[in-house]
Amino acid sequence: MPVVDIDPDELRTLTGHDEKDDDAFKQDLFGLGLEFEGETEEGELQFEFAPDRLDRLSVEGVARSLRYQYGEDTGVYVPDTNDPDWTIQVDASVPNERPYVTGAVVRGIDLDEAALDSLIQLQEKLHATMGRQRAKGAIGIHDLVMLKGERIDERDLAGDTSDPTDDLTPVGGEDGAHRAGAPGGDEATDVGGPTITYRGVEPEEDTFVPLDADKAMTPADVLAEHPTGETYADIVSEYERYPAIYDELGLFSFPPVINGQRTELSTGSRNLFVEMTGTDQWTIDRMLAIICYALDARGGSIEEVDVVYEPEAPGERDSDHLIRPELDVRRKTVRHERIESTLGIDLEMEEVQELFARSGLGSSAKLGEETAYEVEIPPYRVDVLHPVDLVDDVGRAYGFDDLEPKYPVIGTIGGRHERSRLERATRTALVGLGFEDLLNFHLSSPAENYERMNVEEGSDVLGGEPAVNVTSSYSEDYTQLRTWALPSLMHVLENNTHRRYPQELSEVGFVANRDETVNTNVAEHRTVAGAIARTNATYEEIKGRLQALVSEFDVTLSTPATDHPSFIDGRVADVVIDGESVGVIGELHPEVLVARDLEVPVAAFEFRLDALAN
Repeated sequence: MPVVDIDPDELRTLTGHDEKDDDAFKQDLFGLGLEFEGETEEGELQFEFAPDRLDRLSVEGVARSLRYQYGEDTGVYVPDTNDPDWTIQVDASVPNERPYVTGAVVRGIDLDEAALDSLIQLQEKLHATMGRQRAKGAIGIHDLVMLKGERIDERDLAGDTSDPTDDLTPVGGEDGAHRAGAPGGDEATDVGGPTITYRGVEPEEDTFVPLDADKAMTPADVLAEHPTGETYADIVSEYERYPAIYDELGLFSFPPVINGQRTELSTGSRNLFVEMTGTDQWTIDRMLAIICYALDARGGSIEEVDVVYEPEAPGERDSDHLIRPELDVRRKTVRHERIESTLGIDLEMEEVQELFARSGLGSSAKLGEETAYEVEIPPYRVDVLHPVDLVDDVGRAYGFDDLEPKYPVIGTIGGRHERSRLERATRTALVGLGFEDLLNFHLSSPAENYERMNVEEGSDVLGGEPAVNVTSSYSEDYTQLRTWALPSLMHVLENNTHRRYPQELSEVGFVANRDETVNTNVAEHRTVAGAIARTNATYEEIKGRLQALVSEFDVTLSTPATDHPSFIDGRVADVVIDGESVGVIGELHPEVLVARDLEVPVAAFEFRLDALAN
């Protein structure tokens, strides 16, 4: 959980409550879910934050939340933005691994020492959380006065000298405001203003003076010799070309590693250029919104930036023309009954709307068979994903400490869940049949889950379902949820070739696969798997074990012949329980055994646990 340093004097200034002492702030912030962790040597208060409320990673965001809680600000606030003057042009040479960029200009900000420290802290906390240590998104903030944008009156994006807006794809709705003659737009955007270029460079192609350096260095030199470069070298070191941002004077930013010294911020900076690069457009746009709100709270005036992706630019944005920052208001619906039942209190409709307003949200009531609210969500609230998040906001605005504890109107006695009972009975039966019960990891890898089992992802055999992948895994060995449990048993057998045979293993465990017909797009279920490794392991023996297991439950079993790439042809069958095909049984194919250095035959089965529920 991130810990953020808050200057209490700054908090008093930004909330307008000079009368509040530190203890009062601690109590008020605890009501918002921010826990006091201690003080720094400079007297700043340290608070631990829930990682969902990233807008509170700065004193400006904390002050905003308090003003809403005090009732001094209400409803959705969206900063005014001025029309774009500057353009970020995305060159086709940008590395495929980091194709996206966003940006904004902020003018007229009073960047004193406290404001500068807060901005730097917010930048680093966003890097550590939403930016995944800069790998997913990285922020660069520059002194605009030190930039010299190249002014291109006619940008040859399509390889000709036609009107510069002809080849731009206007993007609106969720992706930003309409421009360049898009429907509803009164004027075409002027794309002839000062321009900076996001492009790719060879490691030794160009030089610049990075922050905290006293000489010009190439990007390769930065990664090898600069302390910051050494810290973040792993992100870009394998790229064929490195990300770089240029103005007319040359290279001034090497994202996501370090900015150039020429554009360094100081307390004298009044106009700022904010740029962000990353692997996901949505992520960097949300990070930019949080930064813009913090700078707006300091009196800065937000100015839009044109982001122009050239044709054949990498990623999914080639030829797109975006207007950033994206400060669109989202909407979600939540039922009145759900709010009352979750919080355990009775609320009037007007009271709910007032509580939404004190949470920084807008709302309108929708009357019908049941009352619901269409809630407006400001762009800095990246945490609102589900109606329950809106219920949480209502509860915090009401005050969780003000909720009166109540005994439930009915009494219940705790007991084992029906599924848990079924799992326990199945495990007991498997152990009685001589199997050793295992509990394996739910995470696997494509090599384990598919390749070493001779199974192709997306095929219609057991285990071939498309996997749920982990976007940012910590290890190459655990990059996806397993789609079946048999590879886990084979992995255990592979690691136990030095042990005595026979080895008889079983598991009742969790598996999952992608399924767009399910509300979450992820289908989950429990599976039963068993394997016998011995010199005389045969289909007949493993089928006998399966029949003995099924006989413990009130179901019928049949095993018609089938094909499966993990098993030997002619020695494999479907597991059909109560007329439904729920699994597979057979002798493992020699290719599967050789891939795992197994020198004895293996016979195995796997089927869905819920097939035994009858």
